[in-house]
Amino acid sequence: MNHDQTRALRNAMGNFATGITVITTVDQEGKPRGMTANSFSSVSLDPALISWCVGKESRLFELFQQVDYFAVNILHSGQTETSQLFAGNEQNKFDHVVWHPGLNGIPLLDDCSCIFQCQVEHRHPGGDHIILVGRVLDFSNEPLEPLIFHGGQYRTLK
Repeated sequence: MNHDQTRALRNAMGNFATGITVITTVDQEGKPRGMTANSFSSVSLDPALISWCVGKESRLFELFQQVDYFAVNILHSGQTETSQLFAGNEQNKFDHVVWHPGLNGIPLLDDCSCIFQCQVEHRHPGGDHIILVGRVLDFSNEPLEPLIFHGGQYRTLK
């Protein structure tokens, strides 16, 4: 595909509205790390499995190839700044949010609508991404208005 076709495909895929998550983990030194992702999906209830994708160009790609545990923090409509923070280049992202340690020290963002704490079950190649499947070990759920991404913009339900 040439550049124009790739851009057109990306725009077409952007017509699918998604929720926004921040995926968190700890690195080898125990430092909290995280990134914004909108590729989250439910896979199975029995066993409880979820999936998400990390691009090979991501700064955290290598880290997510090594870790055994991660959390999916689902953002609510008031967390656009949190989404932008974890999508950006800020080095000390966790200095700008309130969080607490979860299972295996995984950082959990306070005030999210839902959090899934997971152990990596599988990693599958997926073109320029890796698909991570996680077994849900614990979760919390606070039904709040979701933060949505559609057509390259943040949106909320109306």
